Amino acid sequence: MSNRTLAAALLLAAAVLPVAASSHREAPAITQTPKVDATDFYMFRSYESGREGFVTLVANYLPLQDPYGGPNYFTLDPDALYDIRIDHNGDAVEDLTFRFRFRERSRRIALEIGPEGAKKSVQIPLIVAGPIGAGDTGALNREETCTVELIRGALRPGAPQIGQRLTNAATGETIFVKPVDNIGQKTIADYDAYAAEHVYDVRIPGCGDGRLFVGQRKDPFVVNLGETFDLVNLNPLGPANGAEDTLCDKNVTSLELEVPIACVVSAAGPVIGAWTTASLPIRPPVAPTGRAAVSSLLLGRIEPPAFQQVSRLSSPLVNEVIIGLADKDRFNRSEPRHDAQFLDYVTHPTLPALLQLLFGVQAPTQFPRVDLVAAFLTGIDGLNRTRTPAEMLRLNTSVAPRAPAAQSNLGALGGDIAGFPNGRRPGDDVVDIELRVAMGVLLDPSVAPAGQLPYTDGAYVDATHFDGAFPYLRTPIPGSPGTASEGNCD
Repeated sequence: MSNRTLAAALLLAAAVLPVAASSHREAPAITQTPKVDATDFYMFRSYESGREGFVTLVANYLPLQDPYGGPNYFTLDPDALYDIRIDHNGDAVEDLTFRFRFRERSRRIALEIGPEGAKKSVQIPLIVAGPIGAGDTGALNREETCTVELIRGALRPGAPQIGQRLTNAATGETIFVKPVDNIGQKTIADYDAYAAEHVYDVRIPGCGDGRLFVGQRKDPFVVNLGETFDLVNLNPLGPANGAEDTLCDKNVTSLELEVPIACVVSAAGPVIGAWTTASLPIRPPVAPTGRAAVSSLLLGRIEPPAFQQVSRLSSPLVNEVIIGLADKDRFNRSEPRHDAQFLDYVTHPTLPALLQLLFGVQAPTQFPRVDLVAAFLTGIDGLNRTRTPAEMLRLNTSVAPRAPAAQSNLGALGGDIAGFPNGRRPGDDVVDIELRVAMGVLLDPSVAPAGQLPYTDGAYVDATHFDGAFPYLRTPIPGSPGTASEGNCD
């Protein structure tokens, strides 16, 4: 297969319809629990110099964080399970799950208030009592921590899952401190140095060493959001950098892991599929009653809680603009191996028809859209095909990464098969890519007469918007001054 043919084939996998925030508030139920709302998922061969033997996984949660959103800011849910799941044999069932759990610890910082002889110790109302920084967090009133465990094999809903915890390579500890959000420059004068202390070298059981970072970052997704949902109130044929990135002044919370390639592949080959999920308990732990309670109390046995998956994300935009409104919550609760139930949304997509009504551009007339189905659900022959149809982000780990300066923000459409949809890098402009594919750039003009037009949402992104080393995503916007100029708004 030639590079040009391979690039064209790859783009078929991107045909999941465009123009929306990647997964911000994408389904009715998830709007009620923003702490477990997955916003984006990235998976790519690490392109930091000297780290080419690793895969970087990034799962972002808790959308639309205003930098000034105090006084409690944006912690994750201590009752939730946050997973990154990897399928390494192509059956659309997880073989490896990296599970993140969060806890909060209060230091109960108090001040002595009142005159001598009548003083009282009273706790402060804020999460900081004074400035903090790298190596000096004594004034931090609330500390958030996390553990990460690796679970091997398929998960069994309702059954206890036994995993092994990742450990700090320097200390052997299994509890990792999450940096507090970027409150402002008076509280944390050098947030870069402070956050860098929370990039951990970790030992992954049975896999070797990797790296971990969990904390707030500048939202990496770039989209002209407000105009998009106002009946696509934008110029889809205008300049690629002609509109504002609506998320330029927003932050997210990132769960980032860098793992050795050997850890995530199997004898089945170099292609992996992956996605992120979040689950909430549907009932609390149940203690037995009666006679059983006595023995259970002595043995410390309590029935574990049952969990319901409430968020799911792999390729961008899928639930947002493909899945019909009535099925959005069901998609969030579903597993990739059951995706045949959503097939009609791919074979007969509605968004091109809506664009035709709104702008007069001719939508593709080929139905069913078999060009989309094969690649969207299976991957590409000779590159990242897997044997079971399913909606997963797929990555061929044998494709060499490209340095930032050599990356095309259009991924395969720009001739760069190391980018989306062969995995996804932060600098891949998935909105423009998917918009063009959805309107038929890969189809014959006889069935896609407007397919060759350079569709865009006008919000531009490329690799220069990000760092060239782990954790790649940039410093979160500070709450003070918290100006848009701190992001990509300029």
